[in-house]
Amino acid sequence: MSGLPLPSLCRRVLLPAVLFLAVPLAAFAQDAPEKAHVEEVLKGLNSSHGFGPVAISPDGAELAYVRRGKDGAELLLAPFTDAPKTIRVTARKKDDQHCSDSNPAWSPDSKHLAFLSDCQSEGKDEGQDQIFIASISGNLAAGKPKIEVERLTEAKGEVGYPEFSPDGSQIAFLYVEGATRAAGALAAMKPWAGVIGEDGVEIQRVAVVDSSAHKPAVPTFATPAKLHVYEFDWSPDSKSLAYIAADPPGENNWWVAKLYTGAIGGKPTAILAPAEVQGALHGLQIAVPRWSPDGQVIAFIGGLMSDQGSTGGDVWVVPSAGGEPIDITPARKTSPAWIAWAGDSHLYVSELAGGNAQLTRLRLQGDRTASSLAVSASEPVFSLPATVGDGRLQLSLSATEDRATFVFQASSLQHPPELFAAIVGQPTATGFASLRQLTHSNDGIESIWGKSESLDWKNEGFDVQGWLLQPAHYDPAKKYGLIVLVHGGPAAAAESRWGGGGGLSATAFSALGYFVLEPNPRGSYGQGETFAAANRKDFGYGDLRDILAGVDATLAKYPAIDPNRVGLTGWSYGGFMTMFGVTQTNRFKAAVAGAGISDWKSYYGENSIDQWMTPYFGASVYDDPAVYAKSSAIDFIGRVKTPTLVVVGDRDGECPAPQSFEFWHALRDEHVPTQLVVYPNEGHGFVNPDHRTDVLVRALDWFQKYMPPQPVM
Repeated sequence: MSGLPLPSLCRRVLLPAVLFLAVPLAAFAQDAPEKAHVEEVLKGLNSSHGFGPVAISPDGAELAYVRRGKDGAELLLAPFTDAPKTIRVTARKKDDQHCSDSNPAWSPDSKHLAFLSDCQSEGKDEGQDQIFIASISGNLAAGKPKIEVERLTEAKGEVGYPEFSPDGSQIAFLYVEGATRAAGALAAMKPWAGVIGEDGVEIQRVAVVDSSAHKPAVPTFATPAKLHVYEFDWSPDSKSLAYIAADPPGENNWWVAKLYTGAIGGKPTAILAPAEVQGALHGLQIAVPRWSPDGQVIAFIGGLMSDQGSTGGDVWVVPSAGGEPIDITPARKTSPAWIAWAGDSHLYVSELAGGNAQLTRLRLQGDRTASSLAVSASEPVFSLPATVGDGRLQLSLSATEDRATFVFQASSLQHPPELFAAIVGQPTATGFASLRQLTHSNDGIESIWGKSESLDWKNEGFDVQGWLLQPAHYDPAKKYGLIVLVHGGPAAAAESRWGGGGGLSATAFSALGYFVLEPNPRGSYGQGETFAAANRKDFGYGDLRDILAGVDATLAKYPAIDPNRVGLTGWSYGGFMTMFGVTQTNRFKAAVAGAGISDWKSYYGENSIDQWMTPYFGASVYDDPAVYAKSSAIDFIGRVKTPTLVVVGDRDGECPAPQSFEFWHALRDEHVPTQLVVYPNEGHGFVNPDHRTDVLVRALDWFQKYMPPQPVM
């Protein structure tokens, strides 16, 4: 269950929550001066220019990147050596049109660029993404290119992640024909009706289109109708695909997905089923399949993952014809999330290492299908305390064909977002100094929140890391409150990134005068698989002790923090940790639980993504109810003294509203100060900016009310 801005994991039928839907939006507003102040702060958090996906051409000569603005997102072309010298690829049909381009993907010969856009749609198709192709000739560096754009698809539904075949003849992409909502459990669920789990199921498949077509065509499906596909990769001969897929419904079954290979439009073969293998991969999750250039093996990420899209684990290889998988990074103290082959004997790995994002090269020596395979790791190409990515998958990077250059967006709590390149083999440096900065769109922009640092502490034999933000305009002579913000997941991590928004935002809390601790306790990414799996059958215990140890470390380092003004909050898994945390300790003087889980026993039977729970709890609730009761806040509700605000979306499919309803109801009966706010038409990740702002306003008001500053004597 990820946090508010990220993918997550709980969902269930939404019955009692409908009692609150009659509350009008206007009733959510707080007093105008405070709300206006928060809105002003939110503007400051997002004063930088934003970037979307970025892609470098295989020959390394050109960049394609998306720049976000008030009217949408526009796709730009630029020479790699002069990224600010841009040319827009498409244009809006109308001056007042709000539209977006996204997902640029280069052809192998670097002469064509595929991308998604809804800028040419109108009428009934307005807002519908289609795949376009731009043919580029002439001298882009001299500012005299010729760009011809053609539309390739006649799609009706959700389209995403186009990729050219290695021979350049076709473009494959993910496609949900007739989609009524975004794929995945993060979006607001459709109202429950009909035969549940059978009627209205929307299936994501791989579709293909001819890259040389000169008029829009209906996409041709490349994978079967009865398999929901999450990720895919082309075979080196352009005839087949490798893909991660499961039986529908897709939201529920990613945790039991298999690795398939199959010819385009042909019958697939399941070459790996984690539920059926023995050893460390048994019953775990797989992601990011990548076919080796010689076609002999497929590399992938395998590990204990709580959410599709939030990837971490070890790097594995398996013969492309099927066979035993081999863990090539056992006991590595990092969390690999993305991989790319560099020839048949090297893999580049983008991973989290403590609080840093880094890129490392692995060298494979020997038979890649045998356990005797020898693997060695290079020193990182770069390692920096920041969030990086090219806009496709978690920690994914865009690379040239020779893997000499990697391009991505990067930002941290101290550095606004820009585009950067990592050049393999360049002189060693540290942090952002090890990169080549390509854009300067945000030069001169300063943060409105306080200084940040990576904080490390030890607890029960674990090395634990987190991010600590000082209050804006910090004065050591004053006393401050501390808000502990727990990330979602649990298989995720709090990372250093610029900006913020509404909801439970660390930078907003800091800008408004609080210390903020974002801990990465056991169960998080960044310290290896043993650490990520250390909360199995133990939700709320070891991870809470890690968090409390982090609070102690923070208080010891900063005497300006008032130990009687420490609050707890979080969304999704962080919402569960908030609900459970206040049943285990009275150290927190106020709490705000966003989209949490109060009763794992009832949750198991109510949610529609129950497949994720067995890897963490070891059995179904029907086979081992005690392990679920052990971590259920509702079973310890009589211990709670902490005033707790509870917020949730009425159509949350990951951590459904009845869980919040149950917790609020119990606190009310126990005479603990509490309030429940249910937001209409919201899923697990809120999309209405007014609702996101309202969550932040209410959270700030709650903390101010129950842990106010002490009067100066």
